[in-house]
Amino acid sequence: MEDKVLFLEPVCTHNIWGGTRLREDFGYPAEGDDIGECWGISAHPNGDDTVREGQYKGQHLSEMWEKHPELFGNLGNRYDRFPLLVKIIDAKDDLSIQVHPDDVYAREHENGSYGKTECWYVLDCPEDATLVIGHHARDKEELTRMIEERRWNDFIREIPVHKGDFIQIDPGTVHAIKGGLLILETQQNSDITYRVYDYDRLSNGKPRELHVKQSIDVIKAPAAPVSECVKETGETEKNKLQKLYGCTYYQVFKLSVDGTCEFSQEFPFLNMTVTEGSGTLDGKAVKKGDHFILLNGYGEVRLQGEMEAIASTTGG
Repeated sequence: MEDKVLFLEPVCTHNIWGGTRLREDFGYPAEGDDIGECWGISAHPNGDDTVREGQYKGQHLSEMWEKHPELFGNLGNRYDRFPLLVKIIDAKDDLSIQVHPDDVYAREHENGSYGKTECWYVLDCPEDATLVIGHHARDKEELTRMIEERRWNDFIREIPVHKGDFIQIDPGTVHAIKGGLLILETQQNSDITYRVYDYDRLSNGKPRELHVKQSIDVIKAPAAPVSECVKETGETEKNKLQKLYGCTYYQVFKLSVDGTCEFSQEFPFLNMTVTEGSGTLDGKAVKKGDHFILLNGYGEVRLQGEMEAIASTTGG
């Protein structure tokens, strides 16, 4: 089993809107009261995780992808880098109103980067929580006018959300996580974000950079209906690898372990993050906050204990 799983040391980031839950609730050794993101499974240059233990201890995930492609199902003909990035996001305050480009735009304008298709699983939130998903402009012309005239209340579409909701955010979708939400994000391996509006707040005495031209370029108008963004996930099925969503870029699953959960790892690889509780993975202790990858050929998986986890792999 040991040579078929990579336990990762995550990278945490400091953000103007971050809080303390990533340290206090998950135990990550990050100082300060502005810890916004834990890049739990990441091979991106801005946060390249290292292997925590075993024969590959200390190696970066990007290095593993390059040197040992067989461990990830030999996907080099499809992806020139590790394709996914998994984060836990603690938003003490509101994130900026933002949008991400698709692969075509990012490749041309962002030095060959991937675009950023992403999705959110709401781990925790206040009772009256909301998110920004989409906008009210009828067409590109109205969208441009609303942004240039800073008519944010008219422009932004805010919707209620609850713990356990799953939200798919395609490129070109205006979005923002609001204060008080704790979210697990599964996304393409990209760090390209265009800020449309940032509430005129200051960072180190200066407004943060906005990307108005790029935003207008990539925002889709009219916006997709809410029903295309917020996905029904159904009742939680105990002790089963329950699929939440699948698209070109990823498949995302939920695991709710109550006793024993067994399934076969038949994907090229399977990312896993324990979001609640503790237990064992084939006899090895795992707990809330652990991030690991079940590698190609892992085979039969046996999880025991009381825990919740979110898993992901490449898309169809």
